[in-house]
Amino acid sequence: MNQSIENVIEDCEERLKQAMLQSEISVLDELLSPELVFTNHLGQLMTKYDDMRAHESGVLKITEIKISGQKIKFYGVVAVVLVQAHILGSFAGVESESDFRFTRVWSKGANETWQVVAVHSSIIL
Repeated sequence: MNQSIENVIEDCEERLKQAMLQSEISVLDELLSPELVFTNHLGQLMTKYDDMRAHESGVLKITEIKISGQKIKFYGVVAVVLVQAHILGSFAGVESESDFRFTRVWSKGANETWQVVAVHSSIIL
């Protein structure tokens, strides 16, 4: 495994985490592919637009993300990140705190930048 590429993906993951915590739309726009497909913990399909709109409107507010057990696997120009996270926040004013497992697929685009193209999340009971 190329250590420098792994570091790049780790940095991308950290930037994504900080962007979610601070609802930084410009960073989310940079890191999320226009073709993003996100299957949330309720089984609903969401797009990049849906995700960014939830942050921008304040409907989704994430106040804490604690990451554990992150693993990165590479398949050519694709990186798959498996991670467990404890997330504290609110959705539409309803407070929530849960443990999640995420699978994120990062792809290196034509402009040589990495973007998330697919996400799947599950609540850990």
